[in-house]
Amino acid sequence: MPTLAALLVGTAGAYALDLNREHWGNSFYAAAVQAGSISWKAFLFGSSDAANSITVDKPPASLWIMELSVRIFGLNSWSLLLPQVLMAVLSVGIMYAIVARRFGYGAALIAGAVLATTPTFALMFRYDNPDALLTLTLLGAAWAMLRAIEDGRARWLVLTGAVVGLGFLTKQLQAFLVVPALAVAYAAFGPPKLGTRLLQLLAAGAAVLVSAGWWVAIVQLVPAADRPWVGGSKTDSILDLTFGYNGLGRLTGNEHAGTAGSSAGDAAQAGGFGPGGHGPQTGITRMFAAAQGGQISWLIPAALVLVVAGIVLRGKAPRRDFQRAWFVMWGLWLVGCSVVFSFMSGTFHPYYTIVVAPAIAAIVGAAVRELWVRREKAAWRAVLVLASAITTATSFVFLARSPEFLPWLRWVVLGVGVFVAVALAFRRSRSMSIALGAMAIAVALAGPVAYVADTVVTPHTGGGPSAGPAVASDQAANRSGRGGEDAERSTQFGSPSAPDAELTALLEADPQKYTWAAATIGSNAAAVLQLATDDPVMPVGGFSGTDPSPTLDQFEADVAAGKIHYFIAGTGKTRPSAIGDWVAATFAPRTVGDYTVFDLSA
Repeated sequence: MPTLAALLVGTAGAYALDLNREHWGNSFYAAAVQAGSISWKAFLFGSSDAANSITVDKPPASLWIMELSVRIFGLNSWSLLLPQVLMAVLSVGIMYAIVARRFGYGAALIAGAVLATTPTFALMFRYDNPDALLTLTLLGAAWAMLRAIEDGRARWLVLTGAVVGLGFLTKQLQAFLVVPALAVAYAAFGPPKLGTRLLQLLAAGAAVLVSAGWWVAIVQLVPAADRPWVGGSKTDSILDLTFGYNGLGRLTGNEHAGTAGSSAGDAAQAGGFGPGGHGPQTGITRMFAAAQGGQISWLIPAALVLVVAGIVLRGKAPRRDFQRAWFVMWGLWLVGCSVVFSFMSGTFHPYYTIVVAPAIAAIVGAAVRELWVRREKAAWRAVLVLASAITTATSFVFLARSPEFLPWLRWVVLGVGVFVAVALAFRRSRSMSIALGAMAIAVALAGPVAYVADTVVTPHTGGGPSAGPAVASDQAANRSGRGGEDAERSTQFGSPSAPDAELTALLEADPQKYTWAAATIGSNAAAVLQLATDDPVMPVGGFSGTDPSPTLDQFEADVAAGKIHYFIAGTGKTRPSAIGDWVAATFAPRTVGDYTVFDLSA
């Protein structure tokens, strides 16, 4: 299949282009990958450092893939990020296969292209955040559920649950955002009797528990003294992390992760969360706001029109009609996820919306094909015209938000889009219709492709990366994930790709004598030093600097036992820290470069 090969090769080539531009990507996760490539204990628990003081604030599934790569090829940008690119190719291939099975190769090519050219999809599959693996697992769950809707075999339901469980081990409850869509689709359209369908769904739920529960059980059952602190939790409990900080806290805004420690200015953003991660105000328009629109929403208006048309198109088809089930499942996926993202009051980053991309691609690919073969009927031709016109308008608005980015493109999109919409309104010859259809697709993808191209050639660092060019809004100043040597987001101790040389040299002098070469407040600051020295650095307070780990008593005991060499004070604004105050009162400071360092072995 030449079209599939071209799609996959094109995706791989574009996403792998100059991958080392991203350097460590999100140093918060890169440091955890480094730790897991050194220590199997850190690998299992997802520790931030090889000495296992505290974990990242997510389960470790996404880290495992990168850690295995780093164990084989060593730590560098390619070994860290190339697995993400390969997952992108696999995701696009799964989308193609899902659509081709029922709607043909043309629809599959459109769906695969839509997915591959979604800006936030391109961003995350060149990055080391967990969202790439999350998206892949949810696509796998969709494939298995659609097979279950076809033949009603319980094994497909169990596989669906198992893959969703893997998604939980990637990003916890965000994996469950699509569960209502999957469950409703099978309950409504699955082949067996209703009672059997419900029992099969219970089996799928049991598979989720087994697939995710084994790791949760290990964390809960292993004594706290024998494992790292669960980062992001107040009580050293994975259940607290799941239902608090990474659960209801995201919906309500009550995400306080700890009570002790301190957070330096940028530390809270290291893992993709913190004050800087709150997007524009909640509401139904959030998905189209400047910060989000160009990331994901180019085709959402058209997809909403097309999903309604796809359902109506099936008319009085039997209950088990697969195509209606298709549009119901993907439509619920699109609407359900979008509503949650629109109204969640907690930390929100534009790249979270990546999980909406498969639904958009599946709806557009299938619906365009179904309407295209019926284009001789005026009503269905009108739907195609409406979808094309809405997409043209959406693209023009999004491109206008970046007036200095390819300023001519929005006018070309507008002109060609209007021409295509008008021309499609009338019956044409087959050859002319094909030409107009190709032009409509080109117009629809022109903006996203331009954003993807900009994303690929622009370095991104930190916890809040954003695809495409800067947008003209009050959020533009917060798009800290973009950067080159001048714009790269700085940290307390230099940038992730260029840590302070004098400070690094000090830590590298004799680290083998200590469990931790140094300690500092917050995981982001610790990650920069750890990646530079390849030695464990204790992130006091974990990711946000506010986790109650270690306690002051524990820290004093570690210092007394000679486990920590240096304590490095932050340079940004910090909240009061009992540990920092104790260190300052107990040890003499020294200046190394621009930083205040305390020798805890003195």
